[in-house]
Amino acid sequence: MALLELMLRHAQTRDLAELTEHLVTLLIAGYTTDEQLVTLMNWMLQTGDTARPEAFLQELARRSPQHEEILMTIAQQLEQKAREEGRQEGRMEGIQLGELRGIEKGEREATLKIARTMLQSGIDRNTVMAMTGLTEEDLQRTTH
Repeated sequence: MALLELMLRHAQTRDLAELTEHLVTLLIAGYTTDEQLVTLMNWMLQTGDTARPEAFLQELARRSPQHEEILMTIAQQLEQKAREEGRQEGRMEGIQLGELRGIEKGEREATLKIARTMLQSGIDRNTVMAMTGLTEEDLQRTTH
């Protein structure tokens, strides 16, 4: 109950590190069950703010050894979630990059096809280069 009261009193405190001393004092006093601690830590991490939540939990665990296992489990779960989110984000960026490369390749092929058609129709090479943005080297590759 004391932990809940602390959190309610400091609900506007966004930086969780400011609450470390109070939390350690209450954790050491043993006013909470393991289930309450897990619930409270999850709520704090969702509503509060800290640059490194894992470091915050590790500090609490270091300073209240009787709760170390629970706090480190939460920290490990956060790390795992961050890794999974990072992987997912990387996959999405890879897909988007692949799509962009595919679009660019398609646009380039279309431009080369248009240039080839223009040249076959007798349009001057300089005009074709000016209209398509292709270089002389590009045009040589399209005709061979």
